[in-house]
Amino acid sequence: MRENVRVTADYKGDYQELVDEISELLGAPATLENRDFELIAFGAYDSEGDLDPSALDPVRTRSILTRRSTAAVRAWFEGFGITRATSPVRIPPTPEAGVYRGRICLPVRHRAVVLGYVWLLDSDPGPTDRQLAAAMEVTDRIGALLADEVQHGADLSRELRAVLTAERGWQGEMAVAALRTALGPRGEGGHAVVCVAPWPSADPDDAPSVRTVPHATALCTVPWGADGQSLAVLVRLRSPEVRTPAQAAASRLLKDEAAAAAGIGAPRTGLGELAAAWQEASAAARAALAEPRLGPVAEWDRIGPYRLLTSLPSETAHDPAVAPLLSSAHQELARTAEVYLDCAGQAGRTAAELGIHRQTLYYRLSRVEQLTGLDLDDGEDRLLLHMGLKGARLGF
Repeated sequence: MRENVRVTADYKGDYQELVDEISELLGAPATLENRDFELIAFGAYDSEGDLDPSALDPVRTRSILTRRSTAAVRAWFEGFGITRATSPVRIPPTPEAGVYRGRICLPVRHRAVVLGYVWLLDSDPGPTDRQLAAAMEVTDRIGALLADEVQHGADLSRELRAVLTAERGWQGEMAVAALRTALGPRGEGGHAVVCVAPWPSADPDDAPSVRTVPHATALCTVPWGADGQSLAVLVRLRSPEVRTPAQAAASRLLKDEAAAAAGIGAPRTGLGELAAAWQEASAAARAALAEPRLGPVAEWDRIGPYRLLTSLPSETAHDPAVAPLLSSAHQELARTAEVYLDCAGQAGRTAAELGIHRQTLYYRLSRVEQLTGLDLDDGEDRLLLHMGLKGARLGF
């Protein structure tokens, strides 16, 4: 199981102070990264030359500007044994790898587990053994903070899952109260819930680190369909009108985790309606999977008729009149009917959309009426057919 942690506002200042302390001890700028090589804090020590852009190599520049390193860079540095080290590791310059200046890596550990790294550019003369020993004492304090986040993030994962899966009534209320206690002041204000589905891992406890997902407060996996998983992400919003943080979190997960689609529920104030927001986010993700034009990230209030369709139980969504049109032998007719209804029954638009002659369109529509027994000049019949075809996209 991956650690479910991130740098929250409660911790970020502490990390910055500790990195600044290391920079002062060693007389050089230091950076703190988690063990996934994602930037946590940067200590900009004020010494002549160290902050000169020409002194930075491509690897360090990219790490500071993008707050993360590539998989190739990570593998290269790990080849020097930093994941097992308990003392400073000196890494020589390697220009062909984009590392123009040597590095000193201070492994950040807690109870024999590496949780991150403090990096410095090596110099001549470099820090003394006494200075490095003092810096390693500071990394022990950083490790304790990171470990505390690991534990806190895991608790949030359990509490969030309980809120999203609890039955209505006293069970749901107790779950919300527990999450509110765990979040403290962060539970106030606006929130959005994101659903990423289907989640690639079959392990119900396999959720990414909260730190790797921008703006995330908590993550957990939730059952999806008969035997799959989805990922739920709780995102704190500065304003209910600005959903950019939720969109950024969804986009990062789709990019990094090879998931198919994501949905975002309508923003909520406080935690009392997170279960409803999760249902909306799940529905939006289903709509994005069913209708590519809505995705890959779909928002609940922008999925149109799928808001209604996704709320229907699958066993009630089938209609015998539409069923003949859904067979594999009539896929072309079903597509024609759906486009025709999407175009509000306008023959010219439909023919242009399908790239066919109007007479071909009229012939196909007559075949649709014969197969279904529905009258496409009747508004209610059109509605029934349209909803049946859209419902079929959802797997009904």
